[in-house]
Amino acid sequence: MTPVDILILSNGPGEVTTWVRPVVKALRRLLGDDREHVRISVVLSPCPNASGKEVDIVRSYAEVDRVQGASDFFPFMLWGKTAENWNWRNQGIVVFLGGDQFFPVVIGKRLGYKTVVYAEWDARWHNLIDRFGVMKPEVMPKSPKYASKFTVVGDLMAETGGLQNGERVKECDQKEIIGILPGSKAAKLAQGVPLTLAIAEYVHAQKPEIKFVIPVAPTLDLQTLASFADPKQNPVAEYFDFKGASLITTSSERSILKTANGLCVELYKQNPAYDLLAQCSICLTTVGANTAELGSLAVPMIVLLPTQQLDAMRSWDGLLGILANLPSVGSSFAKLINWWFLRKKGLLAWPNIWAQQEIVPELVGKLQPQDVANMVLDYLDNPEKLEEVRSKLRNARGQAGAADKLASIVQEEIML
Repeated sequence: MTPVDILILSNGPGEVTTWVRPVVKALRRLLGDDREHVRISVVLSPCPNASGKEVDIVRSYAEVDRVQGASDFFPFMLWGKTAENWNWRNQGIVVFLGGDQFFPVVIGKRLGYKTVVYAEWDARWHNLIDRFGVMKPEVMPKSPKYASKFTVVGDLMAETGGLQNGERVKECDQKEIIGILPGSKAAKLAQGVPLTLAIAEYVHAQKPEIKFVIPVAPTLDLQTLASFADPKQNPVAEYFDFKGASLITTSSERSILKTANGLCVELYKQNPAYDLLAQCSICLTTVGANTAELGSLAVPMIVLLPTQQLDAMRSWDGLLGILANLPSVGSSFAKLINWWFLRKKGLLAWPNIWAQQEIVPELVGKLQPQDVANMVLDYLDNPEKLEEVRSKLRNARGQAGAADKLASIVQEEIML
């Protein structure tokens, strides 16, 4: 086999964790682990939702040989030189897994490589891209002219590791677990952390035997997470009448958030946290890729989008994200964008999008912790409701195998 370079283009934390990770694993399974024959590089492009830790996350993937951060992207695209002056093999392929679909066109031409694009909702540049792996048939062009370039691979977000059969694994002590996923970006954490912890306090008061855990996002450090639980550092906590929580690390390096009411919430730092999530009876989560992961594991969830502070929700993609984060005027844009969004909102959680109906609750508005807690308690008191949601999630999630199918497309293009 002629030595080949596979260059993956990606951008934000969601794409890096839910697209890049399964695809590089699939590529290694299919093409082997001999780096003299197949070398995998990842180049990140700017993203308004980026945390700054995407490079570290990609470096943690044993399948990847090289990674370059978003700050060095445009010099690479314009002049073809990476910050570390990487060499490139004569044969290679550019795989698009996030960003702007025009990027692989430019970079593929510059390197003389073929191009493969994973298209979730929209496929562009049909005449300039070699192959497309699309999420569903509706993404394929209506004209038969480019039909041979398109293959339906499925949803990469359904590629969650762990328990693909959707079975729950209970801890040996049979303790009920509730997972809390407040997000990873400041815009979501400002409301998500105090709201979910306040909900947990209400539930704990009624069911003190319940265990609460937060699978900490890989882009988030514990001190930053804890700062959003401190009303002195996060005034948004007052909207939820949340009195605060402190970060405590025990001698065994076990970390918890202990609230003013005495509730201890365990912080789980291993990533991905699929083994833990699969044990949860129900999760409280914000919108995002985490709803796809929970859906793939068939874990019931309540999706929260509080609007107590419209200005706080600034985690938008593309032009909307840029406008909402502009200095001085960004706050006004954010409020306008969110007002418009709330009027036009469709389905938000990935399982609901897959099913085209609301199978897990999406709560949007000025949410009150006790109201949400009562909903959680109702689910816990009626396990048949939870089982019904699990069954619907199993039916709604995409079929596993999208990453393997995309890797096969890459292999086919390499072999041509």
